[in-house]
Amino acid sequence: MACQNNLVVKQIIDLYDQISKLKSLKPSKNVDTLFGQLVSTCLPTDTNIDVTNMCEEVKDMRANLIKLCGEAEGYLEQHFSTILGSLQEDQNPLDHLHIFPYYSNYLKLGKLEFDLLSQHSSHVPTKIAFVGSGPMPLTSIVLAKFHLPNTTFHNFDIDSHANTLASNLVSRDPDLSKRMIFHTTDVLNATEGLDQYDVVFLAALVGMDKESKVKAIEHLEKHMAPGAVLMLRSAHALRAFLYPIVDSSDLKGFQLLTIYHPTDDVVNSVVIARKLGGPTTPGVNGTRGCMFMPCNCSKIHAIMNNRGKKNMIEEFSAIE
Repeated sequence: MACQNNLVVKQIIDLYDQISKLKSLKPSKNVDTLFGQLVSTCLPTDTNIDVTNMCEEVKDMRANLIKLCGEAEGYLEQHFSTILGSLQEDQNPLDHLHIFPYYSNYLKLGKLEFDLLSQHSSHVPTKIAFVGSGPMPLTSIVLAKFHLPNTTFHNFDIDSHANTLASNLVSRDPDLSKRMIFHTTDVLNATEGLDQYDVVFLAALVGMDKESKVKAIEHLEKHMAPGAVLMLRSAHALRAFLYPIVDSSDLKGFQLLTIYHPTDDVVNSVVIARKLGGPTTPGVNGTRGCMFMPCNCSKIHAIMNNRGKKNMIEEFSAIE
């Protein structure tokens, strides 16, 4: 059983000890350095360490570390969303998203999720819901701007201030200001309307522990339309010290289609599932292009075409 005697785990524990003693997790030189070291330590995927099979002390540390990472990520997004929203009135904040440290990761992740979605859907989604969009809804922005130019995105967040910041980001854009809608609500209180979406994204930061993550998934399963697609973020190998893991057993009422584990600097794994009860659309293995329509994503394709061949993807056949 892997525990504190593993060198990498020791490094993560040491970083956790330093991070947990910080007075604030808001962006600063010290905060940025420590979390940068943590991410670098957790990126390698060529390891036999199973975070679910560790001693209770390390499991408890991991649970606390995931919450600290989520809090720090929220502060980071809030910080840069505020900066971008404060630009002069004649400037479009969306033209300056590159100042966000992880913007290139979101470009890659958005392209990856679009590719996976295109393999398991026969039509262009007209409405997409993103649950837990936060103050900087980069997934919605990237998908709307580069991949789905005619789709409306409904962004749900429990924090009204986060939605205000997010709305300010797109308010000056003539296109996205019309296609990005923001709802301030706890998704667990939303019982009507979720069946209107072709695709529902559940953010990694919604449900930072197993119990709350499963509770959110169960609620979505209850209210999503049969046949609708659920996209989730998970984590693999050491990256599971940063984000919660979504297991197939967590997806009751859904047909699990694909789990994709990147091995580059995109930290999150991607899980795609379909709510049972609707028509099934077989995945098209090996497809990497835009099945829905031509899209404004040539630069993103160039980035993703350099993706290593060692990424791990699990395909699940349709349930008969």
